[in-house]
Amino acid sequence: MTSNRLEAFSDGVFAIAITLLVIEIHPPEVAAGASLAVALFDQWPSYAGYVVSFLILGVMWLNHHRIFGLVARVDGALLIFNLNLLLWVVLIPFPTAVAARYLLEGGRNASTAMALYGGVILAAALSFSALYAWVTHDAELLHQAPPPEVVRSSRIRFSFGIAAYTVALGMAWVSAPLALGLHFVMALYYAFDQSTLKVEEGGPGAPDVSNQGPTPLDEHAVR
Repeated sequence: MTSNRLEAFSDGVFAIAITLLVIEIHPPEVAAGASLAVALFDQWPSYAGYVVSFLILGVMWLNHHRIFGLVARVDGALLIFNLNLLLWVVLIPFPTAVAARYLLEGGRNASTAMALYGGVILAAALSFSALYAWVTHDAELLHQAPPPEVVRSSRIRFSFGIAAYTVALGMAWVSAPLALGLHFVMALYYAFDQSTLKVEEGGPGAPDVSNQGPTPLDEHAVR
């Protein structure tokens, strides 16, 4: 099986999840004589949650595209790993809405809301790392098999977020806004390509491409 159908289905799920984020932003209720500007400003947790979650989902979709650009063949296990990832992707709008509602309150409710948010994001990161580990564990799934040290290095880069998201989960009980800020920083980290299997030209395990044309992996890397 090729990856086309899997990617099309996944793209649809990511699109729905991103769309659901904005549904949770509602016009503020303004009492007689009150300021609409102040009421709009008081909804800043909704805007912050929307921006961070949109960035997280957008970057997850971007890395999903990058990963499947390396995939030549899809097996049954890969389908399961991908479904497990989508399970958490489509759930992200819920903790986003909870965090937006309680972040302004402060105290224990704000911490609980951010812990819920952090737990779902951590579960999504674990699912993504498991999918990536499966894709890179078998050379037959890839267009071109890189050396083991390249795979190991890419897995470390890609899985770095698990540690950071665990810290963010604990930070929720110390400072909910700081925990949300850490999620934003990690989304920026993953916006840069951490999934490509980079082989240094002339390095150990690098193929001799002096007399070869572009490979399928090269063509996917520049998309």
